[in-house]
Amino acid sequence: MRYRILGGTGIEVSVHCLGTMMFGSAGNPDHDDSVRIIHAALDQGINFVDTADMYSMGESEEIVGKALKGRRDDVVLATKVHFQMGEGRNRGGNSRRWILREVEDSLKRLQTDWIDLYQIHRPDHTTDIEETLSVLDDLVRQGKIRTFGCSTFPAEEIVEAHHAADRRAIGRFRTEQPPYSILARGIETSVLPVTQRYGMGVLVWSPLASGFLSGRYRRGQSVDLSVGRARLTPARFDPSLPVNVTKLEIVEQLVEVAESIGCTLPELALAFTVTHPGVTSAIIGPRTMEHLESALKGASLTLDDATLDRIDQIVPPGTNVYQPDGAWNPPSLTNPTHRRRPLSDRPAA
Repeated sequence: MRYRILGGTGIEVSVHCLGTMMFGSAGNPDHDDSVRIIHAALDQGINFVDTADMYSMGESEEIVGKALKGRRDDVVLATKVHFQMGEGRNRGGNSRRWILREVEDSLKRLQTDWIDLYQIHRPDHTTDIEETLSVLDDLVRQGKIRTFGCSTFPAEEIVEAHHAADRRAIGRFRTEQPPYSILARGIETSVLPVTQRYGMGVLVWSPLASGFLSGRYRRGQSVDLSVGRARLTPARFDPSLPVNVTKLEIVEQLVEVAESIGCTLPELALAFTVTHPGVTSAIIGPRTMEHLESALKGASLTLDDATLDRIDQIVPPGTNVYQPDGAWNPPSLTNPTHRRRPLSDRPAA
């Protein structure tokens, strides 16, 4: 296992980070089996574990808490806050009120006194970014978190957050967690250049493109939309949809690249993401022990320039073959009033 420093934090983390979204009711409901998978990852050198409060509505954090008993000091533990937790108002978002409440709940579920990396899961345009940064800064001073970052923030909002931190002389985002894979290279355009400029650590999620680069989905094969990740987001796997037809065509070309250098498709995909100089760690999200073993087989694989050139020809740099984030879209796209002048302000036809 290789290790890198997480941005400017001085914290050394494994190049592969164990993601736990698939532990709990959304993936593997067997707590004991999930704990065994976490222990196996730690035994193979992974020291970086990422979870979130909303993964299986807190169940994932509970499983991680069980698994880290007796091993907490050896693990860099990351979790996230933002999405709605249960019914009722003010049970989500990036407000001081909610973050102060939810960090306590995460600490209880994780059975720990501190969180190494506390991340804002998505932007919240109803909350002033200075409000969010100030409460995170307070939590660092209180010792409940060691450092903090953001997840899936557009480049311009990362820049805004840094400017706000400078104005207020408070702590700033030290990490970003964006989606990144051969099929979703959009962050190469502006997010990664911005994080590099600010010296941020970057842990990328979905390096296997929600499983499309696992080798499980191939052209001409039927897809069971009732199990695994396909059950959670069937539109991403339905082979009749044009975007998925395109993904399957690309997969066939990538399989040829992988075979030509003597590796598997998932090994190629994971190695690609950690080749970028702006990426610190890639999150692997196994549901089974087999998934974990498959992901770690290529942990030491490095890609030469000729292989990277072939990948660039198949999916050009900065290109998203599909929209990787299905959980959040900016209000500027989802709210029509943000794109349309009031009728009274429109010129007469």
